[in-house]
Amino acid sequence: MQGLYLLWWVQEKHVPAAVVAALLATGDLAIAALEIPTGWLADRYGHRVSLIIGSLAQVGGMVMCWLGDGIPGLLSAILLVAVGDAFRSGADQALLYRSCVALDRESEFQRIEARARSIQLAALVLMVLAGGAIVTRWGFAIGWLTEAAVCAIGLAIACAMVEPPHALPQEIAGDVAIDPSLAAARSRVALPRALFGIVVPGALVAGLSSATSFVAQTTGGRGPASVSLLVALITLAEAVGALIASRLTASGRSVITIAAASALVAASAIALPSAFLPVVVALSLLVGVMHPLRAAAIQRMAGDDVRARAASIASACDRILVTVTLVLAGWWTGPQRKS
Repeated sequence: MQGLYLLWWVQEKHVPAAVVAALLATGDLAIAALEIPTGWLADRYGHRVSLIIGSLAQVGGMVMCWLGDGIPGLLSAILLVAVGDAFRSGADQALLYRSCVALDRESEFQRIEARARSIQLAALVLMVLAGGAIVTRWGFAIGWLTEAAVCAIGLAIACAMVEPPHALPQEIAGDVAIDPSLAAARSRVALPRALFGIVVPGALVAGLSSATSFVAQTTGGRGPASVSLLVALITLAEAVGALIASRLTASGRSVITIAAASALVAASAIALPSAFLPVVVALSLLVGVMHPLRAAAIQRMAGDDVRARAASIASACDRILVTVTLVLAGWWTGPQRKS
């Protein structure tokens, strides 16, 4: 139902686009508020446990998206999904990084993260197309039932995962062995300052991509099939971006460069409105490049006791900027839909 949920709420549930944007913004604010607490819980009680809790909440959220009625029902669904996203955010990257360290494959983390994200997004493209076909042929009810079933499979996969062993006395970050005491000091004192230069530029890319994607999906009077094709194209572009990232070097400079390119691409849509859809696709590609690079930079910077929290800080910043841009996009689409 990726992409179709906007159509579901706006056209089937008759909720104005601006209200939908506000509800989505509420969910993003909830995630931003929960990111660091759930990251702490993941670091304290296990990243696998956090993934299981998040997947369980995701199943409940999908059921509420289907059965919830009116603004209260939709808000409940969005908040459930927010809880699920918050528990999984950061824990997935931390679990993968710790697994790579345990297997003496730390240097392969970025490549694995990028390719895994690309495969995930490519599979999402197929699911988006299948969702559009299912809804067109059998209706939204079967679409939501299928979505809930897929999320249940994700819960089963999370339960089947294995928690990596605790870090060895010396943590390996890239090719440099870091003394545990230095890593702990860096985690508590210098890490927030170091993260700022990586997190904020990456969040700018996410915000610009989210806003333009929302506008593209909620304007133009598109039907389920058209919206599904559009979302599939956007998702495919992000998958291509993730593949590109697997061949690049992770650093703060690379993330800043991507952010600058995103700002220029977004500005071109203002100068040339007819190029809006290509701009949406281009921004999605840049998001795909940015995420694996930033994930690798953060995990190599963070100590083993704050891995999920460090990734959660990045995700929280993304959510805050996405919230602002979604509200602006919803406000902007109101007049556009009436014209």
